[in-house]
Amino acid sequence: MNEPPRLPGGSFAAWNRDRLAVARRGADECGDVWQLEPGVYVAATAGACEAVLRRAQDFPKAPSPLFPPMRGASGAPTPEERVHAHAARMRGLRAQAVAARVGEIAPGAARFADRWPTDRDVEVLPLVRHALAEIGVDYLFSEDAPALLPFAAQLFLAREVLVRPSRWEWPRWIPTPARRFRTRQQAAFTDALRPVVRRRRSSGRLGDDVLGQMLQPSSRYGTLPEEAVLDTLPGITVATFEAPTRAAGWILLHLARYPGAADRVAAEAASLPADPAGTTGTHLDNLRYTQALVREVLRLHPPSWLLTRRAPRRTELADYAIDAGSTVLVCPYTAHRDAREHPEPDLFRPERWLDDPGSPGEPGAFLSFGTGPHGCEGAALAMAMLTLLTAQTARCHRMSEPPGPEPGYRVTTFEGLATSGLRLRATARDQGRSRVR
Repeated sequence: MNEPPRLPGGSFAAWNRDRLAVARRGADECGDVWQLEPGVYVAATAGACEAVLRRAQDFPKAPSPLFPPMRGASGAPTPEERVHAHAARMRGLRAQAVAARVGEIAPGAARFADRWPTDRDVEVLPLVRHALAEIGVDYLFSEDAPALLPFAAQLFLAREVLVRPSRWEWPRWIPTPARRFRTRQQAAFTDALRPVVRRRRSSGRLGDDVLGQMLQPSSRYGTLPEEAVLDTLPGITVATFEAPTRAAGWILLHLARYPGAADRVAAEAASLPADPAGTTGTHLDNLRYTQALVREVLRLHPPSWLLTRRAPRRTELADYAIDAGSTVLVCPYTAHRDAREHPEPDLFRPERWLDDPGSPGEPGAFLSFGTGPHGCEGAALAMAMLTLLTAQTARCHRMSEPPGPEPGYRVTTFEGLATSGLRLRATARDQGRSRVR
């Protein structure tokens, strides 16, 4: 069995200069799997990417949590307790649970659209991040969200500092300034959340948010220990708005570049209730074109465009040998441009996700939220947030890019695919629309 082909002229130096271009060239010239450097392989097409993500035993996820477990008074949670905590979180994050709480998500999306400063160029990502953080933290913690939101913002800042590109890759045990800052912010968030957990348990009013679901006793494993409840909440808190912010930047840019599509979203959004709190899962389901547009943008610009897996033992992938100890980079960005899965893959065509006459019945692989055992647990929440944000924004505004020959943003790829520095202008569609408070 042969090893994957080496990309001519491919190297880490070329990769670091333009990751997207090298990834596209590797997929075009080498096919399903190619070799970047000895021991570093790239799964480039849909079939190869899905195989890696589904074969978690052969290609496990690297154990490098952004917010590692902190040792509390009763010790760090056991692996079994972490599994149970994940199952408890999923009770509040699965699609049915999200659909039941759409009326709590929609007001934040409407506030974002209503508060957008009109008729001037505005940097997009900070506004989006704040709005999605409010929605995500509220979904996790309900009435306790306002007190926890500032700590969530600091967690995000700690994450940004920690993943910032550096010339040196320090061993994990070295307490660099960025890691010490991360630890302080993680401890501050946990210290703010701990009394919330204790108050809810002592009062018996556990709540129906995600935290409340984690506090509910289970017939399978009983009541989760306090440390198991607190353990992964920093990570999931940041996750509710970090990748969705990158996605929203691309979505808003497409609303500006494709006014016909934006008009169609606006027409569909007119069916939403005047009071956003009255939005239901049925309203969300009826935003069919808006959801298709969101999925198409995520196909073209997956926020997590590159995923890392390890091969602990020698195995095979797409009829190639993968050596033990190798790194496998899974590339949804090129998988989504596999013409065998998506006809005319570089074109922006939201209709490909609809089952209307003339649309393909099988739209192809979609890996923006991953797949398999480590697929994104917040996928349903992210889709609801992004769909409602898109609908409400198009309902209120026409978006446009600043004039000039050069793009008003730069594409960054180090941690995710983002429109860094993106600036857009919003012009009100209906000057007489009542303000949402």
